[in-house]
Amino acid sequence: MSAPRPISEDDLQAYVDQVLDAGRQAVVADYLRLHPETARRIDGYIAQRDALRAALAPIAEAPIPPELGVRALAEARRARLMAWRPAVAAAMLLCLGGVGGWSARAVFTSPVNGVGALAREAVDNYRVYASDDHRPFEMGAAQKADLVRWVSNRLHSPVEVPDLRSAGYRFIGGRLVTTPHGPAAMFLYDGEGGERLAVMVRPMKVEKNTAMSERSDGGLGGVSWATDGIGYSLVAPSSPRSLRHLGDEVRRQAEATI
Repeated sequence: MSAPRPISEDDLQAYVDQVLDAGRQAVVADYLRLHPETARRIDGYIAQRDALRAALAPIAEAPIPPELGVRALAEARRARLMAWRPAVAAAMLLCLGGVGGWSARAVFTSPVNGVGALAREAVDNYRVYASDDHRPFEMGAAQKADLVRWVSNRLHSPVEVPDLRSAGYRFIGGRLVTTPHGPAAMFLYDGEGGERLAVMVRPMKVEKNTAMSERSDGGLGGVSWATDGIGYSLVAPSSPRSLRHLGDEVRRQAEATI
């Protein structure tokens, strides 16, 4: 008989989330009974989980907003595909003419990793959540401490909400979002002119330290970078250049906590 698999941090987090099979759940429970210090930490996570579930229960029971329905999402995806058709046609012409080759492929293919992928994910999530006037976030500014604990736990890295009041942006709330590279935190702000700003943060598996880069996409501007394995992307209906000073402030605050 093979030796039992050691209890890992992933097991403990899955125990909190109640996603282990019954046998493994019992093994972890036995482990916690023998390790009271770890058990106290896990009990704290469970208390946070239960408090979040109670706080978010009204949201979970509410009807899905029309813009997040299957039909609306399908129409949005169809519109994005239509927007790409001219670019695809241009790429095909370049390839047929012997000019584009693999360089054209690099221009017209969306990035799948690194800061380029982070920027794409931030724009996509901005369009889904930041434009929602009724429920753009899961936890409001009054629950900031709970939000920070929640997203830091899920990202397995300490995360802070940037303070952008000096730049004219008021923090209104945040949420956990999904990406092809795992969970990410999205913090939302209202500007003095009514514009909405999103700051998305997630761990980076590649490009763990990069310079700030700019991106424009359908009326939205963004700046993105990575510092010490954490990626940051700011998105707003502004020019990327006008967001650079906000990016510098977010980066300054993040580096001050390292």
